[in-house]
Amino acid sequence: MFLARGVIIPAVTRQSEQQEREHFFGAAKIMAALTLTSRVLGMVRDMAITWLGATRTTDAFQVAFAIPNLFRRLFGEGALASAFVPVFTETTEKSGFAKAARLLANALGLLTVFLLGVMILVMLGLLAWGHLDPGKADRQLLITLLNVMMPFMVFTCLLGLGTAALNCRGHFTYFALAPNILNVFMIAAALVVAPYWRGRVQQQLFIIALSVSAAGAAQVAGVLWLLKRGGFSIRPRLWPVESGIRQMFRLMAPMLLGVGLLQISSLFDYVAAWVLTWTKDNPTVSLLGWETVRPLTAGVLVRYNAANRLYQFPMGVLAISLGVAVFPLMSRYAARNDLPNLRESLNRALRLAIMEGLASATGLMVLAEPIIRLIFQHGRFRTEDTVQAVFILQMYLLGMWAYCSYQIFTRAFYSLKDTTTPLKVSCTMILLYVAIVLSLVWRFGAGAFGIATATTMSLNTVILSVLLRRRLGRIGGRKLVRSVARSLAACGVMALVLTWLLCELTGDEYWLIPHVLSIGPMLRHVIGLGAVPNWAVVTAAVPAGAAAFVATAWLLRAPELGELFGALRNRGKEDVPAPSE
Repeated sequence: MFLARGVIIPAVTRQSEQQEREHFFGAAKIMAALTLTSRVLGMVRDMAITWLGATRTTDAFQVAFAIPNLFRRLFGEGALASAFVPVFTETTEKSGFAKAARLLANALGLLTVFLLGVMILVMLGLLAWGHLDPGKADRQLLITLLNVMMPFMVFTCLLGLGTAALNCRGHFTYFALAPNILNVFMIAAALVVAPYWRGRVQQQLFIIALSVSAAGAAQVAGVLWLLKRGGFSIRPRLWPVESGIRQMFRLMAPMLLGVGLLQISSLFDYVAAWVLTWTKDNPTVSLLGWETVRPLTAGVLVRYNAANRLYQFPMGVLAISLGVAVFPLMSRYAARNDLPNLRESLNRALRLAIMEGLASATGLMVLAEPIIRLIFQHGRFRTEDTVQAVFILQMYLLGMWAYCSYQIFTRAFYSLKDTTTPLKVSCTMILLYVAIVLSLVWRFGAGAFGIATATTMSLNTVILSVLLRRRLGRIGGRKLVRSVARSLAACGVMALVLTWLLCELTGDEYWLIPHVLSIGPMLRHVIGLGAVPNWAVVTAAVPAGAAAFVATAWLLRAPELGELFGALRNRGKEDVPAPSE
């Protein structure tokens, strides 16, 4: 028997809860590993597109792809799944799997009809826009690419619903693998098919756009097959409407904004950058009656996308994977009104997410230039493009800790079926975001998008943490503070090691590095190189920085390392949730 908060709980129950908790946190590790593959392939995909150059033509593709991709992030990783999981989980817990399976079939049918209607209306609107106001060649290309990729919107929403149902049953693999299908299709289109139209960039981008919709169809086919194998009925049902459907759509409406601040601000970035880009035909823009020169240059979205891909790489590998995996667990605890276990799971997820956010931000901040030069500076992507992309990336990294922990806080609210609170906070932050961008874009260029995102997301996360503490009680603040302090110390050591290593390998001088520690000249003499190539710099620096962080965290006895690598120092202590601090 165990004693928890004055309540006697059978040992079997505590052991069962421990196994349940470890299953979902273990799934997060598996998803992180699988997501890593997806992010690497996504990087290759973006490299292939970036190498076509930073021009107005490639900017048109970035804007067109951002719109269906927004639906993937909002629905596949956000609002649809976040609304479906609590309702499906509660239905399973209270009424059994058979009723929950009917709920899924009903949701599939209604969602398919709705999405097809939206897709047809949007495509007709685009065709009318192109006919009535065709504009220059860049606008015509934008309209064409949007129409070609619009079916992906339907496919990605159905994929999000299907993978959410699989997640609730404890199956997370396909959720992490599905993006690989999109990446493989786009890479094949860009590197295998598109080169047949070498020199004709518009035709190459059209081929890549076709691959996006084809990949969406393949993704949906895969999830439907897995659902059928799992005992679900994949035949869509429109009638009768299950009792949970109304609740699901009622939850989903505010979540479209609540879970999507980062995604919605990202779409605003693409649209604003497209409008504010200087061209010969449109060199000025009118804002509030003032005529002023457009502050951005052609190719800004390609440079922006390069920076965006790098800061989202680590966030997707752990933070989003962790949030998706822990969400069903928190929903179960919320459905049972088990607040001690809910608080414990929330605290554990936050510590892991913040550690990852701080570590990845520090490493990328120092290594931004050599990494972008190595990955993207090829083909028509030039040195001046790299310099601008580095600045944009570094501005985004200022809020990396907030991006990671935001994934956990919002899902904690959604597990409690509270979608209103994140919505209200997000709407306020969006207004602030737009104000910051328009205030700073003439001074900092595209870096203003990063500054605005880091500022609003940090403020958003702090507000959500305060509101959630009022809702749940103490969520282990002292434990979080100690964890952050250890992570910051490890980040400081990593930054010093990386700075020293970069100076030695590149031959630069830096005031923090004592001359007596300089081994660069000797190292370059031994390997017979006048200058260490960029690929060697990155290859040496990344593992060295990671080793410095892990070693420092280990010396500081950070329990998060054990949780990440599956070697908890005091596993027995987790059988009973620790008292909230």
